[in-house]
Amino acid sequence: MASRLNPYISFKDNARWALEFYQSVLGGESSSNTFGEYGDPAAPGADLLMHGSLETPAGFTLMLADTPPGNPHNPGDNIAISLSGDDSEDLRGWFAGLSEGGTITVPLEKQTWGDEFGMLTDKFGITWMVNVAGEPG
Repeated sequence: MASRLNPYISFKDNARWALEFYQSVLGGESSSNTFGEYGDPAAPGADLLMHGSLETPAGFTLMLADTPPGNPHNPGDNIAISLSGDDSEDLRGWFAGLSEGGTITVPLEKQTWGDEFGMLTDKFGITWMVNVAGEPG
C-alpha cells in the first residue's frame, strides 16, 4: 500500500450517522470499529465509533471518529490530517519532521489494533495523525 494523506474528522457522539450520510452522498464502501471492540465493551461510550472510514468510487478517503468519552469536542478544531500506509521509514520520518517545534500528543508506538500510531500538533497548530500499518495477521 502506498502512503496516503486524508482528512480525519472528530464528532460528538454522531460519527456513525455522519458516516452513513457521507456514504449516501459520495457513495463507496465504509467500515468502522467501536471503542468497545478495543477496550471494555461495557464501558460508557463503548458503542461509539473509534474509527470509521469511507472509500469512494472517485478515490476520496474520509476518516472519522467520535471524540472519546471524557475528552473535549471543539467544533472548528475537530479536523486532523491523517498520514497512513506501510512504508514505516517514510511515515516515521514524517512524524519526526512534523513534530519539530510542535507537540507530540500521542507518541508513535504500537497500539492495541496492531499498528503503530502517533499524533502531534505541528508548530502551526495543525493536528496530524500518523498510522504505520502492522504486519498482516
